[in-house]
Amino acid sequence: MVGGTKGLVWREYGEEDLAVLTGLVEACLGVDGGLPLFARTPLTRARLVQTRTLGAWHDGGLVAAVSVGADRTPVTATGLVHPAWRGRGIGSRLLDWAGEQAGDADLLLTTETWTADAEALFAARGLRRTFLERVLRHDLGAPPDVAAPDGVTLEPATLGPELFDTYRVSFADRPGFVEPAAEEWLGDLRDDEGYRPELSLIARGPDGGAVGFVTVLDTWVDQVGVVPGWRGRRVGAYLVARVLRGLAEAGADAAWLCVNDDNPAAGLYRRLGFREAGRRARYLRR
Repeated sequence: MVGGTKGLVWREYGEEDLAVLTGLVEACLGVDGGLPLFARTPLTRARLVQTRTLGAWHDGGLVAAVSVGADRTPVTATGLVHPAWRGRGIGSRLLDWAGEQAGDADLLLTTETWTADAEALFAARGLRRTFLERVLRHDLGAPPDVAAPDGVTLEPATLGPELFDTYRVSFADRPGFVEPAAEEWLGDLRDDEGYRPELSLIARGPDGGAVGFVTVLDTWVDQVGVVPGWRGRRVGAYLVARVLRGLAEAGADAAWLCVNDDNPAAGLYRRLGFREAGRRARYLRR
């Protein structure tokens, strides 16, 4: 047993432990920041109740957990250590156990509550970061006011071919973009219980053609895109500002979005009043 972990009981956990898992997630989010949706049951379950699990318990409380999806390719894993129990080698033990479950297969580790210490541990064990996303929060007490770009009008977005084509054209030149099937992309929005059709918008230029779009899930700015010929004309800022105002008018106290670490749009979001609330990342061991 690693020093400083005397009295811990290591055992599996499962669906019946979702309440204590949520408590562990909330404790980590409270200190580290990260994706607040992680504390909601669907994502807690998806990340932390996979095919194989190991938890560290102390006096009946869960202080660390790791879950491995050994039936997937690559094998997936997510682990957490309560902030009060860090610095005792528990994270190393969780990572070692996850690696043992993966065997010789590739291992994809996901963290929704990124920390620099965890990154150092993963790097030391040969995991390479493949993705880093910043979680941004906007206090809606004073939503920004952005004037409409010349000739641009907004209207509610219809879940159909035009919206998908606007998305595809807006994102096609991004490095690593993989175009999904139209019905898959539209179906994900249609099936999401949080989809806000009244706040999801399409921007049109003077000729009526689509020049940008935004989709909204609950209080999250889900995706924002501007077609290449219209970038640099405040279309994205106008779309997001209208969403923020709409959320505020609907009674929300905050809006959220995630932006890739190397996406230049992060500067736009900060100018609109978004502030960093944590990070999330993925790491791969081959």
